[in-house]
Amino acid sequence: MTSKTRIKFVTDSTCDIPPELVEKWNITVVPCYVNHAGKSYADDGVELAREDFYNQLPTLDPFPTTAAPPPAMTERLIKTAFQDADHLIIICVPAKLSAVYNSMRLGMADLPPDRVTLIDSGQISMGLGWQVLAGVEVAAQTGDVAQVVDAINCVRAHQRVYAAIATMEFLRRSGRVSGLIASLGTLLQIKPIISVEDGDILAAARVRTYKAATEKLIELIRAQAPLDRLAILHTNNLEGAEEVRKTLGDAAPPDTLIVRVTPTIGVHIGPGCLGAATVNTKWKG
Repeated sequence: MTSKTRIKFVTDSTCDIPPELVEKWNITVVPCYVNHAGKSYADDGVELAREDFYNQLPTLDPFPTTAAPPPAMTERLIKTAFQDADHLIIICVPAKLSAVYNSMRLGMADLPPDRVTLIDSGQISMGLGWQVLAGVEVAAQTGDVAQVVDAINCVRAHQRVYAAIATMEFLRRSGRVSGLIASLGTLLQIKPIISVEDGDILAAARVRTYKAATEKLIELIRAQAPLDRLAILHTNNLEGAEEVRKTLGDAAPPDTLIVRVTPTIGVHIGPGCLGAATVNTKWKG
């Protein structure tokens, strides 16, 4: 009987995986950083309390910025995770959106190339998180690297990430969307719903009011049914997230997560947003 390969996982803090699941699956999470007023804060849930951060964000001056983890820290965490693993799988935020991917690439450079796999998730928040969680579950079941990578790719092919943006001001400042979308949002008070696809931030819909944006978000979630996994995302809009969950009813899986999005992402989209990370049942084949 062939023994299972011991597969461990490394990701970055934009994954938004709840702490209890990080602990359950022994996932190594490399923190990104939020910079403000000459100081850098690890986005690890300790140095930055998410609720407090969003309460303060609209009035922070100068405006905070975000940074990838330093390569030396990334290397240390990767090598620590590798110590008791036969194979390491690293999944992170898209290279198109962040320098995290390059930090991970540098951090694994000294490891045997046949024992480490680096994956650009193409996703953010629980879009990345669902890929990691599917990977760790399949790793626990099979101990087979090829099956794990296949599962991650299947999740990616059958998932969607949406966000209803409360104000375009933060995306405008961050430069993460085109000037056209930012100016439309500012001048005409259009409330966009953005989607993330292969690392690109796209406009999935444009509506006039935030109420309409929430309704459109629910419509987009329903369109992905039947759902195997769902995370309802928010930036200090817990009441709105709970209302989305209630409105979805049976369309939402019983173990649906409600997640307050990491400050590293929140800097770029601002407070008050609602979103969703869906995975259709088809990912299982």
